[in-house]
Amino acid sequence: MAEDIIKIKGTREEQYQNLLPQIKALTAGEANHIANMANICAALKETFGFLWIGFYLVENEELVLGPFQGPVACTRISFGKGVCGTSWKEERIIVVDDVEQFPGHIACSSLSQSEIVVPVYYMNKIVGVLDVDSANLAEFNETDALYLKQICECVF
Repeated sequence: MAEDIIKIKGTREEQYQNLLPQIKALTAGEANHIANMANICAALKETFGFLWIGFYLVENEELVLGPFQGPVACTRISFGKGVCGTSWKEERIIVVDDVEQFPGHIACSSLSQSEIVVPVYYMNKIVGVLDVDSANLAEFNETDALYLKQICECVF
């Protein structure tokens, strides 16, 4: 069965408000979290056109690349390293306006200028992170954090 994401013009918040119920509907009947992650990445890419959108999944003491949309990416990230590893370690959303200013940033793509990383929880435990990169500086803000957190809740 094919699914289409209906996009609207408007503010970033209006676009998220339009997208969130579509993602909920898309993932509601699917128990496979990998399939849900893949569709979430595609829906975000289609709606916003960000440079890179993807999930990293916890495996032992590393984050391992999961479903994504965009250029090839780093395959493994250590606990506490880079923005993704730091988000996992500190159990919080991290918004980076300029990745060059983030201590220990891991440059998977030289095109990435700003980034947001959102922890993904299952049964009150972090099982991965959603990483979104932009080719623009200061692309992300509290609106993105609010809605991407809700979108991550649709994975499981």
